[in-house]
Amino acid sequence: MAEGKDKINIRLHVYDTEIPVMNINREDEYLYREAAKLISSTVSRYAEIFMNKRSEKEILFMAMIDIALRYKKEMSSNSASVYDNILSSLSKEIERIL
Repeated sequence: MAEGKDKINIRLHVYDTEIPVMNINREDEYLYREAAKLISSTVSRYAEIFMNKRSEKEILFMAMIDIALRYKKEMSSNSASVYDNILSSLSKEIERIL
């Protein structure tokens, strides 16, 4: 199989932003889309609670902490390295965007 055939470019809608995600593994597309849904729903929940009380940046950080805490709890009950890879990929994307 030729190099790059298993890679695709996608766009994700995360909360109120369209994000281009370049060159992901085709098999990971579902995970990226599910991660975008998780981020969007978590940010939306915090925005409903804290809108006009906290800055948008604080709301985003609260959502990230919430997701990271869920991840850490899951990691303490499961010792699968696949979660490390997923969180690492998501963290890199979030850092690139912020």
